[in-house]
Amino acid sequence: MNDILFKNARLIDPVTLTDESGSIAVRNGKISGVYRGNEADDVTAAEVIDCGGMCLAPGIVDMGVKVCEPGERHKESYRSAGRAAAAGGVTTIVTRPDTSQPIDNPETLEFVARRAQQDCKVNVLHMAALTKGRAGGEMTEIGFLLDGGAVAFTDVDNVTTDTKVLTRALTYARSLGALVVGHPQEPVLSKGAAVTSGKFASLRGLPAVSPMAERMGLDRDISLLEMTGARYHADQITTARALPALERAKRNGLDITAGVSIHHLTLNEFDVADYRTFFKLTPPLRSEDDRQAVIDAVDSGLIDIICSMHSPQDEESKRLPFEDAASGAVGLETLLPAALRLYHNEQLTLPKLFRALSLNPARRLGLACGRLLEDAPADLVLFDPDAPFILDRANLKSKSKNTPFDGARMQGTVAGTWVAGRRIVEE
Repeated sequence: MNDILFKNARLIDPVTLTDESGSIAVRNGKISGVYRGNEADDVTAAEVIDCGGMCLAPGIVDMGVKVCEPGERHKESYRSAGRAAAAGGVTTIVTRPDTSQPIDNPETLEFVARRAQQDCKVNVLHMAALTKGRAGGEMTEIGFLLDGGAVAFTDVDNVTTDTKVLTRALTYARSLGALVVGHPQEPVLSKGAAVTSGKFASLRGLPAVSPMAERMGLDRDISLLEMTGARYHADQITTARALPALERAKRNGLDITAGVSIHHLTLNEFDVADYRTFFKLTPPLRSEDDRQAVIDAVDSGLIDIICSMHSPQDEESKRLPFEDAASGAVGLETLLPAALRLYHNEQLTLPKLFRALSLNPARRLGLACGRLLEDAPADLVLFDPDAPFILDRANLKSKSKNTPFDGARMQGTVAGTWVAGRRIVEE
């Protein structure tokens, strides 16, 4: 007998890109059967859940979450991040190493892994720094960090300017099969920028960066990939001008994937309006033309992954003049309802959304989750894509409340989240 049988569900399958009615059986933490239509009528289980026609999909794999341990636990802890992830249908979080004490040595990696195991409801994987202190001067002990469980290496938005150091790190990573996550941005052009250059930036009198800075950064990294043959993921591609270079790199057979944050898919530069610092991000929000181009790239599969780029900041860091305010926004709980804006606008289907939210990040990291297949982990999210609500940031499970969606009308609520067949959140 199965442990759980989910009946009367809309199965969102990112592998076959189908959206159809069916049922899923779970046994011992894994999917034991996937049934289309009425095929599950004779299937038995200890617990039967009538999904009522709601969507059942693989749990989201969020690649690029900042949890502020060690050093800034008042902004976000593993306990609060786990609650936020569960509430948002995220079953696996992949943490960034840009903590106040960077995750750049095996001892710090062991500490955060232990904290995550003790306090977090969802699966947690960790990225480690590519260079010591994320300073771009000396590469970290990549081999030891891999042995300690690191799944990728990145300096996040501290772009390494010394190409010799980066070349050595890429070469060494390739020899070990390690994934390097880059931040495509020309660091000198983008230094100190708060918005994207253009008429709006000039009218607001804010320091700006050209979209070409992203293209230039990506071009450099692609050249180094051709030289080293490393595995590479661009954390955020946000401009139309970077897309042709990405397409050429993929066509030429380089081992490269790309991501984009949900904020750059659903917001544009005008949302900054009268210096609203909750909309200050890295990279800055782009033009509407760029936003539409990036949505099309996700639809075609050129951009592989959608992530939250969850970046908690406290009130003191955000309640400052726009130029001085900290960058970043929380996104674990808003990732799914914000992504559903693209579905409701008929720009992306639900299977293509979950291809980018679940399947592709799992594939890139070599994980078995992100699929509705027999023997895959029963990491699942049940949600109503049409349920309307008004977001109140005070109700977010994250310790920090710096969301650009405060007060926004949204659609899509999570009715349940399961990790390895265990329910961790209810509606």
